[in-house]
Amino acid sequence: MTILDKDEIRSRHQVWTNPWHFLGFGFGSGLAKFAPGTFGTLAAIPLYLLLVQLPWLAYALITIIAFFIGIKICQITSDDLKVHDFSGIVWDEFVGFWITMFLIPLDWKWVLIGFILFRFFDIVKPWPIRYLDKHVEGGFGIMIDDVLAGIFAWICLYLIVSYW
Repeated sequence: MTILDKDEIRSRHQVWTNPWHFLGFGFGSGLAKFAPGTFGTLAAIPLYLLLVQLPWLAYALITIIAFFIGIKICQITSDDLKVHDFSGIVWDEFVGFWITMFLIPLDWKWVLIGFILFRFFDIVKPWPIRYLDKHVEGGFGIMIDDVLAGIFAWICLYLIVSYW
């Protein structure tokens, strides 16, 4: 059994009692002890399955709104935890994954490939993602690297789908 320190216990309690933290931690998925970004991306899939049922314009608008609200969500959560881009903050993974899957046909293989591509770009952080991750602060900084990872993953996935 893993023993949690006071800060972890406080963080876990806040996730369930503070609506900003609940969203920031991806409905609790960011509490995973290892690979919280991966678990956050997994938690984004059920919401993607709802989003993909909408007309493309509604999907795009919801994703854009989720990005702008995500700036606030991530800012408040990181400020309260006193840690910039705490690994458990995974709302940015939700938005990044939804960007990855935009206009991609609904099929389990595309969801799997999109998941892998997004996690790849989010973990490896090729230029300019790594630069932005290191140099842009606040909620916008937390969100922007995952948005770019989502765009890079979307370009690759779109090309794969187009030429498969």
